[in-house]
Amino acid sequence: MADEKLPATPSVLAAETFAAADEGADKAPPPGIPGRETGDRIRTAIVYTLMFGIALLFAIPFLWSVSTSLRPTAETVAGFSLLPHEWTTIGYHDMFHKYDFTRYTINSAIIAGAVTISNVFLASLGGYAFARLRFPGREFLFLLVLGTLMIPDQLRLVPVYQMLVNILPKWVHVDLVNQKGVILIQLVSATSIFLMRQYFLTIPRDLEEAAKLDGAGYFKTYRRVMLPLAGPALAAVAILMFQGTWNGLFWPAVLLQDRAEYTIPIALTFFRQIYSTQWPPLMAASVLAIVPVLVLFIAFQRYFVAGVASAGVKG
Repeated sequence: MADEKLPATPSVLAAETFAAADEGADKAPPPGIPGRETGDRIRTAIVYTLMFGIALLFAIPFLWSVSTSLRPTAETVAGFSLLPHEWTTIGYHDMFHKYDFTRYTINSAIIAGAVTISNVFLASLGGYAFARLRFPGREFLFLLVLGTLMIPDQLRLVPVYQMLVNILPKWVHVDLVNQKGVILIQLVSATSIFLMRQYFLTIPRDLEEAAKLDGAGYFKTYRRVMLPLAGPALAAVAILMFQGTWNGLFWPAVLLQDRAEYTIPIALTFFRQIYSTQWPPLMAASVLAIVPVLVLFIAFQRYFVAGVASAGVKG
């Protein structure tokens, strides 16, 4: 009887349980997400290496333009080297002082800014109407708008030019063969309307119904409810239209007859002569033409990606 083991009390059982748990915790793996296998790490490293190589490949032309813009003219034909042997800003000096690129930059900014603002406003109105309003022939009109994307500018050059020269001046008494004509032709594009319509379709109708219960009409609903929610689509339209108009060559070359109204794409031809090309100022002008679009895209990249991605989603 003396050697018989007494039953353990609840306090003793609890102490043994906690001790076993502590001992098991020391042997258990640390908490957290388990590490990836070696194969996954190798695949990730390969993918990132390829992506970096492709990005570097696409960046080489831009880096070469910057490098050439900082060289003297004689060094541009001496052979390939990524960095200049002699650094100089003579290309930028000639671009602004000898070729008056300040004037052409202002012209491009005026046209691109006006076209961008008009597209953001008119395309948002048109996209809202095609997405939310019910009226006869809505689908047919939308398909007609999309159909204009299949007509290149070169095909409608003659009728558009004849309208600007012979028809519209009789009504408005304004010569439109200048910057006004370039802006008028690009007031709104089918691509912008399509992007805005597709984005408005993703917005829940409950918000419009709530605004309608509060007594808001169509335009007030568009201005107070829909437009503030369409930031990504508006950013996408703004970037696409600014970039397209800033780099546009066809309509400015046709309609801008005064050299003082030329834009940057047209002025780039001044550096190419019959027997030679002024490479440093030409590359300096190219860098100047790239920088505004690059800054705009970097500033609104997140909204641009979201707006373009939503164009393929129908709510």
